[in-house]
Amino acid sequence: MIDSSAAWLALSSHQQSVGTLHLRNLFAQDPDRFRKFSLEACDLFLDYSKNLIVDDTLPLLLRLAEEAQLEARIAGMFDGEKINNTEQRPVLHVALRNRSNRAMFVDGKDVMPEVDAVLAQMRTYSEGIRSGAIKGSTGKSITDFVNIGIGGSDLGPLMVTEALEPYRSEHLRAHFVSNVDGAHLGAKLKTLDAQSTLFIVASKTFTTQETLTNARSAREWMVAKLGSEAAIAHHFAAASTNLKATHAFGIPNDRVFAFWDWVGGRYSLWSAIGLPIAIAVGMDRFEELLSGAHAMDEHFRTASLARNLPVILGLLGVWYGNFWNARCHAVLPYDQSMHRFTAYLQQLDMESNGKSVTRDGESLGFASGPIVWGEPGTNGQHAFYQHLHQGTTWTPADFIFPLATHYPMGEHHRMLMANCLAQTQALMQGKSADEVRSELIAQGLKGDALERLISHKVFPGNRPTNTIVLPKLTPRTFGALIALYEHKVFVQGSIWGVNSFDQWGVELGKQLANRILQDAQSGSVSEEHDCSTRGLLGKSMLQPPG
Repeated sequence: MIDSSAAWLALSSHQQSVGTLHLRNLFAQDPDRFRKFSLEACDLFLDYSKNLIVDDTLPLLLRLAEEAQLEARIAGMFDGEKINNTEQRPVLHVALRNRSNRAMFVDGKDVMPEVDAVLAQMRTYSEGIRSGAIKGSTGKSITDFVNIGIGGSDLGPLMVTEALEPYRSEHLRAHFVSNVDGAHLGAKLKTLDAQSTLFIVASKTFTTQETLTNARSAREWMVAKLGSEAAIAHHFAAASTNLKATHAFGIPNDRVFAFWDWVGGRYSLWSAIGLPIAIAVGMDRFEELLSGAHAMDEHFRTASLARNLPVILGLLGVWYGNFWNARCHAVLPYDQSMHRFTAYLQQLDMESNGKSVTRDGESLGFASGPIVWGEPGTNGQHAFYQHLHQGTTWTPADFIFPLATHYPMGEHHRMLMANCLAQTQALMQGKSADEVRSELIAQGLKGDALERLISHKVFPGNRPTNTIVLPKLTPRTFGALIALYEHKVFVQGSIWGVNSFDQWGVELGKQLANRILQDAQSGSVSEEHDCSTRGLLGKSMLQPPG
């Protein structure tokens, strides 16, 4: 296992020496540190100089990547090898945004003709909705569309549609429903006119329990409002592979958009699952999103490990998670449009690498994926930054900042930039007791009052951050940014030896929920359940759902 490799042991020893250093001093000693520890590719600039690394650190981390055969793993993904070994599937979401259109193979078959065909179908349909050529059953143009999905079928398109709000159509309103809680769909339906509403059901198998429950309720609402089953064909589309089930639902085949089992849910926004994005911002913009991701794919595939953005970010995550005992990672975008980005990354990272066994089924003897969390700045500064600066839990963080804004209002963007840079500087350098004492004396404090306050105002600093700078949040730069994090997660999973592309951890809860639902529907509580579950189920059965 990787933790017994020479590179791992060397990094453990190296951490002991670096652990006595402070970032403030490292910057003071090396005025060239910013240049040495920064990198640019695909219109993204990464400053990783505020990390607890010295000149010897990266070569040791790169040796670890070599011992984990990272380059072979990267090649295997792009070559269509079945690297999702527990499900015997390739992992080829990179084919979905392969703008070079070079052949990419699954079981000896080039998948690009099918990918191109779905993209062409998405273009025809999305342009028809946007232009008003495709209408509802009563002849009204579509004004609202509702994506019904869950997990990656919701988080991805929702996150991108929100982030690209400046590019969205002014006459089309996008809505997303995921939670099986009736409040989510019910509250949304109250705002809609059935005659001008389109529902997109996003479920590969068309069997996902939460999605199908919401879809059936939306269907009932549509039929009740318009008085005809025939209306369904005009007001529903689907992203699915199950044509038999979508046909039975009432959705015509030409409004069903296919994708493939080599597309994982959390990597599916680039596929037909991205239809809401295409409708919201237009197919040209959707293809720009694909182009940005493709540029990052090519960088990841061809750049040397030492000059490779996803590799550097991934190795730094391993450095902190496995050698500094950091259990969390914060992602802090300084752009309100990206307010769902960290939620998206939670699924991407935690569902991919929240594993406790290797690809071969052996128990890990070390930490794998971190807890990912965060919110946009500057809101986060008034919520949890206290914890980042002075808390006892040590959390490395990524700060993301666009140089230009879609909303140039007064000094807003300069203030946003100043706050972002100030936070990374404060986390790096901190504030010593002597500096606090000098400030308080200058403010007129003295004696016991001064001494009592000093420890409360000391900042330890030495808390690592990355800063990722975008020229502007556009479809292309955002595509590159999302792909950067996808590949970072893959790098870390490859180092740890886990399968980043299955998610068996969600299955047990689904199985038990089905059993409990059967009990609730039958009105009897099975003795198979533990006493707590039986007691809680009994209480819930005393209260009618309405």
